[in-house]
Amino acid sequence: MADSIEEILNGFAAPFSFGQILVQKREGAGFVLLHRDDESLDQLQTYQDAENAIEIAKYDDAGDYRPLKTAPNLRHGWRLELASVEELRRALDYFYPSRLAVFAAWKSGYLKTTALRETLDRQSGMYRAAAKISDPQINDLVADFCRSDSGCLRTILWKRDRNGVIASTKLPKEKFDPGVDQAAARPESTTGATVPLFCQEACNLLVAECRKVVKGASA
Repeated sequence: MADSIEEILNGFAAPFSFGQILVQKREGAGFVLLHRDDESLDQLQTYQDAENAIEIAKYDDAGDYRPLKTAPNLRHGWRLELASVEELRRALDYFYPSRLAVFAAWKSGYLKTTALRETLDRQSGMYRAAAKISDPQINDLVADFCRSDSGCLRTILWKRDRNGVIASTKLPKEKFDPGVDQAAARPESTTGATVPLFCQEACNLLVAECRKVVKGASA
């Protein structure tokens, strides 16, 4: 899988964007990664190891922990210089865990999605109650929790149930479109191609929020 992901990355002509990250070709050889908002800035803290991405991605600008790595709150002020496409793959996987693998599966036509109801029905223990959430509650929760401007930058591919009902009618249709850049906060910025962050199944944080909604309604 790592080889196929690197082949895909080699196929993208830098600059390209991945979530809130801008990937540029480094003068000579290698790559430079930085926050897309910092494209025109010079005074950035420089790192030169793919593992540095772990710490960069851990906290937001206010120093608060980021439990959801695809939230639109990646911190600013850094520059990551990498020597090879293998280091680029590792760094991007630290920033956005598993998203490159999901993109590779989607691109090859092998990506499988799981409906939210199916995800909730297989929960056990304290999260079993999440399956009791109603459709109107799902509609509201997903619209708030998954919105790209303040919730999550992933493009939703999963449905609400096996009947193919849309995850939320309160989200814009662009949230479900693989061709739309969910992190394009600055339309005037020219960052080349975009590698989308796909969501093939509801994350654990959304499942936990479903449980909170059910528990709150029954309190």
